Amino acid sequence: MSTPAIAATDRRDLRRRLLKGLVIAAVSISVGWLGIRLVGRIQWSAVGDALAHLAWWQGAALAVMLGARQLLNATPVARFVPGLTLGRAVQNDLSANLAGTLTPPPGDVVIRVAMFRSWGINPVDGMAGVTLNSIVFYGARFIAPVLGLALFATSGAENGQWLSAGLSGALAVVIIGALVLIMRSEGWAVTLATHAARLVGKMRASVDREAWITAATTFRAQVAQTLRTHLFPALAGMLCAVVVDGVILTASIRFVGIDAGTLGTADIIGAFLMAYPLTILPLFGLGVMDAILIAGWTAIAGLEHEATLLAGTVVWRTVTLGGTLVLGAAAAAWWRRTTGTATPAGSTEASP
Repeated sequence: MSTPAIAATDRRDLRRRLLKGLVIAAVSISVGWLGIRLVGRIQWSAVGDALAHLAWWQGAALAVMLGARQLLNATPVARFVPGLTLGRAVQNDLSANLAGTLTPPPGDVVIRVAMFRSWGINPVDGMAGVTLNSIVFYGARFIAPVLGLALFATSGAENGQWLSAGLSGALAVVIIGALVLIMRSEGWAVTLATHAARLVGKMRASVDREAWITAATTFRAQVAQTLRTHLFPALAGMLCAVVVDGVILTASIRFVGIDAGTLGTADIIGAFLMAYPLTILPLFGLGVMDAILIAGWTAIAGLEHEATLLAGTVVWRTVTLGGTLVLGAAAAAWWRRTTGTATPAGSTEASP
């Protein structure tokens, strides 16, 4: 390669790095500003008073709701992985979530593969199903604002909400549409992989186009029949899990003292669904999503309820994030105790 060509490549790499740095800086500044603005205005003694309203039975009710959410959340994996029961899909999901939260990549993949092997499931089939599950979750994540808009439309949605839901819905159509096209024909799989490689190549120094095409066609061969049968039921199950998450949030807010007269259920779940794409951020949007939700609810309920709304959000986060980690630890421990060291039939390799 000539010196001018090398220089041009270096300049493109430098521009990409600068752009990436600016994006990270902008996100960091925004997160910090939202956090400081929220924390500085909250009366934390009022938050403590609101949390003191919780009764033991309310904690039990939230735990039951969390269990329902995890069952629904694992439904796509159970459908996409041949031979995997719903109970083991829940166990696999919870354990992978724990590993992904507490250990660096690919800790979640390692424990998933180890579990599949111990249960006599081909790890290739298992990880293909997990990949499908991830894609379906992205689709559900961007369909959620459309559901939120439907709740707000009855009382008059704002222009910004229509725009946000429209953009999210369009992105969901692209994601699910790409899956359907891959399912229908190998030619579409090649075309989509080529365009994806070209797009990623604009942001990264080198992309192997042929490798992307090979991966796409191989993936299609593995999952085409599964997609035909299970794509839309799995998507419906994932959307139900998202809605149940909103129900947990609503119950948490009610339990700390915010009644329906102060803040309607449609306002709580609608705002949650509209903001749901923010869960793409680390720890499911912890901090950023919470600040935006609380600001919107406070505008409806009144500033005097801000601390109580924060308390309800803290309860929701504790249940859905902390509770999931506790369940993940229990699931991983149970697997290691029962089947974690077993050698699956027909395999010469013991699971770790």
